[in-house]
Amino acid sequence: IEEQWMAPRGGTMLGMGRTVRGGKTAEYELVLIKEQNGRLAYEAHPSGQPSAMFLSTIVSETSVVFENPEHDFPQRVGYRRAGADSLQAWIEGQVNGKSRRVDFSYQRAQCESP
Repeated sequence: IEEQWMAPRGGTMLGMGRTVRGGKTAEYELVLIKEQNGRLAYEAHPSGQPSAMFLSTIVSETSVVFENPEHDFPQRVGYRRAGADSLQAWIEGQVNGKSRRVDFSYQRAQCESP
């Protein structure tokens, strides 16, 4: 899984991620983070699914959690900085009445030249 974020500019951050399996893109997601009514809004556009909006419930210097209790899965999306060059992310919520959580660990990497 690869994920990249553009630095904040113009009141937004843009992120994109893709999962490659067998040399082909299996899925992708585009994300927009912006301020909305004094909160941060996380707008997800996953491949093959409708868009979803999550609003911040926790914002600190090292972490942010977004929630949308009406969304099927996930209902929460979180990010936590773990040192200067790593980031822990997760999605969690209920699926068919059972709790589910998926964790992602990211390390800063050099961008490859084309």
